[in-house]
Amino acid sequence: MRRLCVFCGSSQGTRAEFKASARRLGELLVERNVGLVFGGGHIGLMGIVADAVLAGGGEVTGVIPQALVDRELMHKKVSDMRIVTGMHERKAVMAELSDAFAALPGGYGTADELFEILTWAQLKLHDKPIAVLNEAGFFDPLLAWLDQAVQDGFIKPKHRGLLIAAKTPEDLLDRLSLI
Repeated sequence: MRRLCVFCGSSQGTRAEFKASARRLGELLVERNVGLVFGGGHIGLMGIVADAVLAGGGEVTGVIPQALVDRELMHKKVSDMRIVTGMHERKAVMAELSDAFAALPGGYGTADELFEILTWAQLKLHDKPIAVLNEAGFFDPLLAWLDQAVQDGFIKPKHRGLLIAAKTPEDLLDRLSLI
C-alpha cells in the first residue's frame, strides 16, 4: 500500500479518542511510509490526520473542490493540493490516487464518501480494500445495520465482506495491508 485515502469529519467531534486516533493514524502512515490522500481541508479530523503526517515529514495529497477553497477551508501547508470542480470529481480523483480507503468518524460527507467507494467495489469498479476505524464503537450502529441488511436480503454476504472494521489505527493499517 503506497497511499491511503482517509475519509473523516470536517469536525473534530466531541470525544478526545477521535482526535487521538486521527493523530495516531497520521503518525503510523509516516512510520510505515504510506502517503495520505484526503479531502484537502485544514479543519476537523481531516486536518488532524494531515497535520500529523506533515509533522512527520510524510507525503500528503489533498483533493478539494474550488468552492471549499473559496470558503478558505484548504490546508495551506499541503504542497500537493489538487483543486477540482466539485465533489464528484473530488471522489473520483481521491479513488484514482489511492491504494486503499479508511473512514474515521464523521458525518454526512464521510458517509457519502464511504458508501460511494463501497458501491464502486460492489460493482467491481475497483478492488481496493476499504475499512472503518471503529474508535470507541462509533461505527457499531452502521455495522449492525449492514448485518441486518444482509439478514434481510438487501446486501449479499460477499459484499458485506467488502468493509473491514478495525478498533485501532495499528489494526486498521495491518488489516488493509494484508488484503
